Amino acid sequence: MQLTLPIRTLAILYARISSDPGDKRRGVKRQMDDLEAFAGENGWQVAGRFVENDVSAHSGEERPEYNAAMAAVIAAAEDPTVRAVLVGYHTSRVWRRRVERASAIEALRRAGCWVALERGGLFNMAKASDRSQLANLGESDTAESEVKSERVARAALERAQEGRANGPVAYGWRRQYEYDARGQVDGFHDVEDPEQAAVVRDIVTRLLSGASLIGITADLNERGVPAPGAGMRLKRRAVGQNEEGSLWNKTSVKKLALRPGNVGIRVHLGVEYKAAWPALITDEQYAQLRNLFAERAVVRELPGARKHLLTWGQVATCGPCGSVLRVALKGNATRGRKQSTYVCDASGCVGRNEEALDKYVGTVVVKLLSKPAAADVFRGDDSAALAALERAEGLKARQEAAADDYADGIITREQLRRITAKLAKQITDAQNEARRLRPAFDLDAFKGLVGPGSEEAWKALLVSQKRRVLDGLGLRLTVQPVARRGPGFDKTTIDLEWS
Repeated sequence: MQLTLPIRTLAILYARISSDPGDKRRGVKRQMDDLEAFAGENGWQVAGRFVENDVSAHSGEERPEYNAAMAAVIAAAEDPTVRAVLVGYHTSRVWRRRVERASAIEALRRAGCWVALERGGLFNMAKASDRSQLANLGESDTAESEVKSERVARAALERAQEGRANGPVAYGWRRQYEYDARGQVDGFHDVEDPEQAAVVRDIVTRLLSGASLIGITADLNERGVPAPGAGMRLKRRAVGQNEEGSLWNKTSVKKLALRPGNVGIRVHLGVEYKAAWPALITDEQYAQLRNLFAERAVVRELPGARKHLLTWGQVATCGPCGSVLRVALKGNATRGRKQSTYVCDASGCVGRNEEALDKYVGTVVVKLLSKPAAADVFRGDDSAALAALERAEGLKARQEAAADDYADGIITREQLRRITAKLAKQITDAQNEARRLRPAFDLDAFKGLVGPGSEEAWKALLVSQKRRVLDGLGLRLTVQPVARRGPGFDKTTIDLEWS
């Protein structure tokens, strides 16, 4: 005689809300309460509760609680005496993307699970008809999400074209709301926040004067300057960040300095538009910053190199082999103390006393800086940058002409859209090229550097700032082997070139 095992139903409850910026969790609590009651009405035993708050199922965002719920219901189904049911409020609360839903239905079919929806529907995943019904029900949710996504994307493009901000006000500005005759919010515009804008400008000026990201970050934290996002409720905090989110790190400093919004540029899908908010820094400063960090990304740098004037980048090289220089302690300890010496990093082909070589370079630089005409050296030749800007203006004129053609009925709306999108990308590329070709030095960040007070100004600079000056002058220094032995510094073995 074959015994029939008793079947008991285990319910795995899953609740989700897409948006809850204040993290009040009221929506997911209501869902879970309803799911608990739903399971109780059916006499099901609740074996797991999984909740995801402020998490989208349409964007592809990670959903660890959903993954855990799926694993739990599939594991429960392994017991032949159990009917395992994944219980959700509605298909839209469990799945939004068709690929994810199809994958889940197949996984639940193989495991022999059920799906129950509090808003109506009990589906046996072992039956093709039930799987089809659940898939069709979910497809309506996916279509609704896609239509909504298209509307949101179109509205986002319109905001970008008008230069309006998207989302919360950015650091450096404050939001002023506009009201209609009934006192309701009718719009907004962003204006400069004096305190935050001063922080942005200070960071930019210090970076252009040669200060390091680490040094600037440490100074901001020591002074207690609140970082962007301080006091905001966020899903995640960076490693090492405090609860208030008030600490800076070098990544946040760099991102803040390099934002296109600082120069009144609104970026949408890689295309730049003129922003409706005021710029905080000049376009020249922005171009110099981008060039500065682009150079750092391709320059080989030895550990600890920035402690010394000539040990990073290609400003100083070994004459015989072309290698960069490093600093090492050289000398005979029995005859005197060892001294810091620039040496060839590859094979030690050449070596020079660090203090003597730095002093010689400083003498040459000060002699040049003392002449008022030195300012022209820093400004460089921006004719190529101006040509790129002229090309961008020409493309803008073609955009306007296309708009006129549409207004006159010469081209269709679809043709206008395609022309505008193609030209917008070309305009952005031309503007970026203009920035790249701009001289990468901001003379205004170095007070008194050029003119009669150049010697005092040079001596007052930090090593990293002196190095920025050398880069701005285009100095290239080659150290040749000494031709004679004896005391003293032989400047004839140092070859100097200027841009």
